[in-house]
Amino acid sequence: MKTGIPTYSIDQFKSDNPRPYSIEVFDANRHFEVEYPHCHDFFEVLYLTQGSGEHIIDSNSYKIEPYSIFFLSPGQAHKLELSEDVKGYIFLFTGEFYLLDKSNQNRLLEYPFFFNVKQDNPPLRVLSPIDQEFLTGLFKKGCEEIKREASDSQDFAHALLELILTTCERLYPKEHRDGVKQKGHVLVKRFRELIEEKYQDNLSIKEYADLLKVSENHLTQLVKERTSKTSKELIRQKQIIEIKRLLKYSDLSVTQISSHLNFKDQSYFTKFFKRSEGITPIEYRENH
Repeated sequence: MKTGIPTYSIDQFKSDNPRPYSIEVFDANRHFEVEYPHCHDFFEVLYLTQGSGEHIIDSNSYKIEPYSIFFLSPGQAHKLELSEDVKGYIFLFTGEFYLLDKSNQNRLLEYPFFFNVKQDNPPLRVLSPIDQEFLTGLFKKGCEEIKREASDSQDFAHALLELILTTCERLYPKEHRDGVKQKGHVLVKRFRELIEEKYQDNLSIKEYADLLKVSENHLTQLVKERTSKTSKELIRQKQIIEIKRLLKYSDLSVTQISSHLNFKDQSYFTKFFKRSEGITPIEYRENH
């Protein structure tokens, strides 16, 4: 029985060497079969230097063009439709690997392209030939280094990742960079990160606020200021996305999905979905 779209760990994406990261060439010869759509429990930076197609991340669709960089946070579902001439590089890493020896444990959340508060993941288009060459060189160097397996390879890869992400941060559109390092903005991103981790537990706003060590009112106010949505709306939006995924990609019954997502009963679950989508879960499944 299909129980939904698969979630892959980094161990399933890389070689047998038990590293918390991987840097690889990405092209039509990449010998790894995955089911689409799928989720990860790690971060991904996908740099495509050639080819075309479409990249669907959650419910958003983005055009693939040469020198596009896509960023994926844990929990996001995505689907790639690529031309046969696609070429590029992929850097996979866990949060623990990136935060190794870092005093600022919020640094990943300070990047504008991870856990975006607007729930939009536009790719970075690298337009300058100088920047294209620089970033391509960093990824190439990473691919070479990972084959060496030297004693300091992990430190080298960590430094490369830092340089890649910092360069992308500088090149990312200004409208997506404004205010991302402010304390309130980072807290909202942490809230989004927690929603990805805990949505199945059906937690209340107060329970999320307790996990974030802030008051419920403070969290609600910050979320509204930064996203123009209420905390409840963000949680509900994530739940609806997951319900749709399970209805489309799993063989679970409506009752099983309701139980899986910790709704109190199927009747409430059906009303919750219909209030949002205008149709019942069964009607949605039949239409898709």
